[in-house]
Amino acid sequence: MNAANRVVFNTGILYGRIIVSVGISLFTTRIVLDALGAEDYGIFNLIAGVIVMLSFLKNAMATSTQRFLSFYQGKKDKVMQAKIFWNSLFFHLILGIVLLALLEFAGLWLFDGFLNIPVDKLEEAKQVYHFMIVNVFFLILSVPYNGSLVAHENMVYVALVNILEVLLKLAIAIFLYHTVGKKLVVYGLLMAGISSVSFMVYALYCMKAYQECKIKNRTGIESSLLKELGAYASWNLFGSLCSLGRTQGLAVILNLFFGAIINSAYAIANQVGGQLMFLSTTMLKSINPQIMKSEGNGDRKRMLRLAMIASKFGFFLLSIVAVPFIFEMNNILSVWLKEVPDYAAIFCQMVLVGSIINQLTIGLQSAIQATGRIKAYQATVGGVLLMNLPLAFLLLKMGFAAYSVLAGYIVVEFIACCLRLYFLNRLAGLPVRQYMDRVILKEIVPLMVLVGTCLLSINIFDFEFRFLLTIVLAAIGTAFAINFWGLCDDEKEIVSKGLMKIKQKITKKKELALNN
Repeated sequence: MNAANRVVFNTGILYGRIIVSVGISLFTTRIVLDALGAEDYGIFNLIAGVIVMLSFLKNAMATSTQRFLSFYQGKKDKVMQAKIFWNSLFFHLILGIVLLALLEFAGLWLFDGFLNIPVDKLEEAKQVYHFMIVNVFFLILSVPYNGSLVAHENMVYVALVNILEVLLKLAIAIFLYHTVGKKLVVYGLLMAGISSVSFMVYALYCMKAYQECKIKNRTGIESSLLKELGAYASWNLFGSLCSLGRTQGLAVILNLFFGAIINSAYAIANQVGGQLMFLSTTMLKSINPQIMKSEGNGDRKRMLRLAMIASKFGFFLLSIVAVPFIFEMNNILSVWLKEVPDYAAIFCQMVLVGSIINQLTIGLQSAIQATGRIKAYQATVGGVLLMNLPLAFLLLKMGFAAYSVLAGYIVVEFIACCLRLYFLNRLAGLPVRQYMDRVILKEIVPLMVLVGTCLLSINIFDFEFRFLLTIVLAAIGTAFAINFWGLCDDEKEIVSKGLMKIKQKITKKKELALNN
């Protein structure tokens, strides 16, 4: 299977996983919110909210291992691939132990009057926090195996494990609904168990399927290689933790000013944003190894072209669903949840706007990773993302409404996008004019069509499930706009070839069925 066909195949597999996982995840959230109640659900997402972001953190950190493995796959160097994997596994083991100790130490301070948690729930919250730490440890340990799967572009197994995790979460939610007693503690314990199950499933498969992961091919720890991997992974981890710290830090700030109940609204916004982001991150996961391998092959021109294609298609894939959600958010939440927390709708809308802006440079992030020169980039962009926290505190201290913190989130996200473009121009020579022509200017007309279609739908129609019609109409109208105004000639050729291959496979299967 050639590179183009593999990207199309892997994208199809991962989108099949999305259809299953998103629907189940949203239904699971409804059950858990109903079973725990708004206060306990808010406390869980305040204390163990990192669990909600596990997939994001895992994918972000796995980029470190995957980048080096894909790079040396491009060079066809199997010896270095084995060295990369085993040194990476050793590094993440040490990192997991260090983070475990740091989080336990931080817990002594967090629960000593800092967090705004009702006294009768304090002991339960502490237990949930300990479970979260176990969860994080297994998450860190599974990163090299996940990176190996992505580097080998084995999206079938990645999708299967993701579906297993989603089904386990659904089973936990159903069990929780019928549990009496300390439901918050039970939920934290069972959620922590999922990461250990995922780690074992990843590890056993990789040790059997890939040469570099087999114990018999284990290599010694090389200080120079460990230093290179450690520096890259540490800066990558710093960037990921800045993004995660921004998300969870806003939860803490909202908690300090408004109490635990508002964290339910914020958690729902992150849940909606996270599930819709799967649409673009799935495509990026398919194309990311090719970006890394192109750099390993010395084909920087192809690497930059793929990065711009990823940014454009990531923007389209998220916007085509997120924009209708923004217009129909009140309707969607009233259908989805039995009781909609205050601020949930406006929080969801603003998180989606920030996510759409992020997609403008989503492929550029991978291209910067491919260069291997990420220290200044992660330090600068990570620092900018964290500036969202003092900005949010200042806004609330000045008496602005709760949603003002997410207005700051949108502004900071736009600044981060500008910095990513600057760094890729500096590190890999991406022409800013070329990026504007191929990405930004090509997105304007389809976005106008998308917004216009949504406005027409909500002003013409009025029934309970109108959001379904709005999404369908927006998707159809935007698809035509993308085809006519959103694609460059080479991108139209890629789409045309992909559709032709799908058509040929369907025709072939029909012929085989008729012959049998």
